[in-house]
Amino acid sequence: METGVKGYMTTLKERLSYWSFFIGQNVYYNLTAAFISTYLAMQGVDLTKVAAVLLAVKIWDAVNDPIFGFLFDKIKFKSGQKSLPWLRVSTALIPIVTILLFSIPSGLSQTGKLVWFGVAYVLWDTIYTLTDVPAYAMLNTMTDNLNERNTLLSVNRVFSGAGVLIYGVVLPLLISERVGMGIGPAVAILSVFSALTMIPLSVNCKERNYKPQEESGDFTPRQMLRYLGKNKYLLIYYAGYCATDALKTANAVTLLASFYLFGSSLYAILLNVLNMVPGVLAAVAMPALLKRFDKFRTLVWCNLINIVLGLAIYFLGYENRALFLTLTCIRTIPMSVVGILAFMFTPDCAEYGQYASGISAKGITFAVQTFSVKVTAAVSSSLALALLGLFSWISVEAESFEALAALNVQQSPQALAGLWAVYALVPVIGLMISAVCYLGYKLNDKDVQIMARCNSGQITREEAEARLSRKY
Repeated sequence: METGVKGYMTTLKERLSYWSFFIGQNVYYNLTAAFISTYLAMQGVDLTKVAAVLLAVKIWDAVNDPIFGFLFDKIKFKSGQKSLPWLRVSTALIPIVTILLFSIPSGLSQTGKLVWFGVAYVLWDTIYTLTDVPAYAMLNTMTDNLNERNTLLSVNRVFSGAGVLIYGVVLPLLISERVGMGIGPAVAILSVFSALTMIPLSVNCKERNYKPQEESGDFTPRQMLRYLGKNKYLLIYYAGYCATDALKTANAVTLLASFYLFGSSLYAILLNVLNMVPGVLAAVAMPALLKRFDKFRTLVWCNLINIVLGLAIYFLGYENRALFLTLTCIRTIPMSVVGILAFMFTPDCAEYGQYASGISAKGITFAVQTFSVKVTAAVSSSLALALLGLFSWISVEAESFEALAALNVQQSPQALAGLWAVYALVPVIGLMISAVCYLGYKLNDKDVQIMARCNSGQITREEAEARLSRKY
């Protein structure tokens, strides 16, 4: 097989198709994770009610992800494929449910709007799960080479970042005061584009490392809980991840902060570009860096730097634009590294979980990842809205920022101070909590590679125990 890279199992065409998938997926994700709060704040609905509904619909998420993870591990397709059948269905459905979510009729009552949003969000959440768990689980079925997996994940962050950047530039521009396109049409354009970037994965990628006969697909719910109980590093890592992302409220209010604090919604484009460009550069350099440095130690140090710079930004304020932008630009480097590394630990935890419990349950492992991503996105969005509500934020109804500017609604100094705290301070608190959680994580890259070789039968359990740096 010609892959272009010695030791790799995948071809360049496969890798490009895999990476392209995450452009579209991240556009969809950010439409709900980052923009849904702004969209709902412009529906003329009380923010505390919106925050409550946002949390309520995630009750389904709490059931949805583990159920799908369980089914993902249990169901075996006649095609001999693991992830691809799910991805083909979800790629076709995700643009439809996304457009539906952002098409709340303006003539509905507040209750009607909340019901429409709740039902549409549950549908969207279910379909998104079908894109997320299988896509990340494919890392293990495409290849058993740890360096190749790390490369797939690190370069994946470049393409994921491209999706975030496309969302962060195109959407604010289309609905800005200058262009004035409605939110519904703008979301439809992005949804169609995203679907086109996701299709190649379903056509070109192969699951050559998947062996259904060796998979523990007949385990019971009790064994599933036993597996999770044995996989302590999965739980420790995602406790820290959840602390960080649940309080990452800045993304939920970037457009509102740009409009009310910096004078124009178009300022969000500058902030998004500043956040993303260093991320692309860091992602390009990451494969080389990971050959020299353990990825978890890198994560911890970058996390600490983020805390220091985040506190500086909050206390120095936003009035001095040059200083704010300088600190923001510097901070995006460690932030980008953390973002790139974020999902590199799930495959490691999958290997550790199989090594520790004897159960291969990649679906459950990656379901924890998806569950964490979606729950924290909902918590951060609802928390941002709830906090703004506590600062007496005035709700308005507008289809674009052009319409919002025409309304000339003035927020109080108290509300603007609350907006700044939600944008700059609350995320730092999340980073502090995660730093404490990460003290219990002990896995390292070299030991994970040994576990992976043992899990695949290349070495015996006794050989693995002798080579590990510590007893797990």
